[in-house]
Amino acid sequence: MTLTTSTTTTPTIPASAPAKQQQLVHTAFTLFYRDSIHGVGINQILQESGIAKKTLYHHFASKDELVLAVLAYRDEVFFSWLQSRIHHAATAEALVQNWFAALDDWFHNRVAELQEFRGCFFMHSAAEFTDPAHPVHQHCAQHKARLCRMLGKQLGQWLDIKSAKKLADDLCLLKEGAIVCAQVQGNKKAARQAALIASGLLRHL
Repeated sequence: MTLTTSTTTTPTIPASAPAKQQQLVHTAFTLFYRDSIHGVGINQILQESGIAKKTLYHHFASKDELVLAVLAYRDEVFFSWLQSRIHHAATAEALVQNWFAALDDWFHNRVAELQEFRGCFFMHSAAEFTDPAHPVHQHCAQHKARLCRMLGKQLGQWLDIKSAKKLADDLCLLKEGAIVCAQVQGNKKAARQAALIASGLLRHL
């Protein structure tokens, strides 16, 4: 399987959102992704963004509200980027190729809108909020499920519903493993290794 690369434009928070709200979310995401949610305080976000505390609390009643807004932002950026990478695939094999080519680009810092690769923000966030009933943890789980549904829908162009769901679940599992290997072990070839496994799965459907 040959992995290909492409360039994409940077998604933003909806233009209808106030500029300072956008700035707060962008700044908070960068800090949370780099230093963890619990490792970053409100004052650091305010200092980095240059925005007054009163303005922050005008848009977000608490840090938890800001965290949820950041998760929603990252969810939309990541979802839109990954969907754009597989949307135009002409075959199931091409879709699988594009899925892992996208991850390979991310691992090698070729996707500007995702920032420097530091693993999965949703994995990190769920690990900080371990209670499955917590809104942050639930948002992270919903993000993962959303990606699998999107992938299954795309695969449904060529496969029956049951096969499309099974393959989507398997590809998402490979994606998660590749992300962990790339971050924790520094194995930046993980996406390419996962792509080879995925090709075998597709042949045996």
